[in-house]
Amino acid sequence: MQTTATVLVYSDDSHTREQVRLAAGRRPAPDAPELRFVECATPDAVLKELDRGGIDVCVLDGEAVPMGGMGVCRQVKDEVFNCPPVLVLIARPQDAWLATWSRADSAVALPVEPVEFAGALAALLRRRALQGV
Repeated sequence: MQTTATVLVYSDDSHTREQVRLAAGRRPAPDAPELRFVECATPDAVLKELDRGGIDVCVLDGEAVPMGGMGVCRQVKDEVFNCPPVLVLIARPQDAWLATWSRADSAVALPVEPVEFAGALAALLRRRALQGV
């Protein structure tokens, strides 16, 4: 497994981005690589970072304004070749169907619960490593 993974975190709310960083820690699981974070506050910034390459997993805030993470997810899944796995933060567990519509690879409810979030992030990193991307 690689030694470092880059996680893109999209939210217009700096507090939500901080919750994600703190919940993930330096590494989300003992067998996961150390993390480096790229923070984006706008959908355009997300697209620029994905075009630049080197992103291993995206974490998108479903409650972001002006464009929610589920809309951004659907767009990047359509437009980005070899799109990295996407974890969407949803407001309510009942919104999981929207995450499925967006083609998110995983979803966790807000506020970020560290154990649940780290487990979901680690699973996506493992899957990415198995794909050899």
